[in-house]
Amino acid sequence: MADDGSGVLVRRATMRDVAERAGVSKSLVSLAFSSPESVSPQRLGRILDAAEALGFRPNRVARSLNGLRDDFVGILVADSRNPVFAEVVDAARVALSAGGRLGLMTSAVLPGGTGVSARPELDAEAVAMLGDLQPSGLIVVGSVPSMDRVVEAMGSARIVIASARPERLAGAATVRGDDEVGLRLVIDHLTGLGHRRIGHVGGAGGRVASGRASAFAAAMGEHGLDGTMVAESDFSEAAGFRAAGELLDLAEPPTAITAVNDLAAIGVTAAVRQRGLTGHVAVTGYDNTYLAALGAVELTSVDPDNATIGRRAAEVLLSDDDPGEVLVAPTLRVRASSVPAAS
Repeated sequence: MADDGSGVLVRRATMRDVAERAGVSKSLVSLAFSSPESVSPQRLGRILDAAEALGFRPNRVARSLNGLRDDFVGILVADSRNPVFAEVVDAARVALSAGGRLGLMTSAVLPGGTGVSARPELDAEAVAMLGDLQPSGLIVVGSVPSMDRVVEAMGSARIVIASARPERLAGAATVRGDDEVGLRLVIDHLTGLGHRRIGHVGGAGGRVASGRASAFAAAMGEHGLDGTMVAESDFSEAAGFRAAGELLDLAEPPTAITAVNDLAAIGVTAAVRQRGLTGHVAVTGYDNTYLAALGAVELTSVDPDNATIGRRAAEVLLSDDDPGEVLVAPTLRVRASSVPAAS
């Protein structure tokens, strides 16, 4: 039953109603919505016209539970508040829609605290419910805990992981930004501005953070510089502030600080400002979120090209290929926060 807007409940149109109006069988109506290419254009037109006139919409849940699920793809997001993941999801849904698929998103992780010691917890009920709907495929956006449980819940559904660095899963492709290239762009930029003592806040919070810390050390080594000035931080502003304080209080503090992401870089900027060093210490972020472009921030940041990551994740899911890992080339967006080293 549905409300017609006047408070009166009216019966929803059914597949049988569409069949009677179009003058066809109920089974043909079902076939028209599950495999329209199998129905003659003339009959398909009559069925679609009847459905539109009656306001009929096929029950996707029922179709999924009946095994007619080719048009349904699940999207699990590690953190629905993360603007990086939002960009990936939006691009993936557009690409899925262009491929005739519906993308249904839910958060994979229960709300919890932040900080270096905080551990995200899988929302097992949400994952199980999504698995019960029998999606034809699944896109996992971000680092989701207990991936073995996710794989188990999805059954035979194909899985693609976007914007994360998971352990290799059999049959699951990964699409992510090339962090090694991204940190190399940052260090090339900072050394070009005359910086030699460069620190990094990051390394905590999962494989993405540890991978970026390793990429920082490798990029510093390519310039013959010490890449060990690293203070532990996760992706939060508070952790970035605390880690930057550790670096800035050293006997020989860095003249530039790179951060694991933009939010941590905001914390670094606050620590720099607190010590009266604004304009003297360069700060860079990662992910090029909307925060980086704010006029009060003007943060130099690596742009991982989230739109391409989301689109490619959907394309890989819809294909029969198994590319293993797809790396998307990032770019560097230079803004006012990366000041030159003092002469």
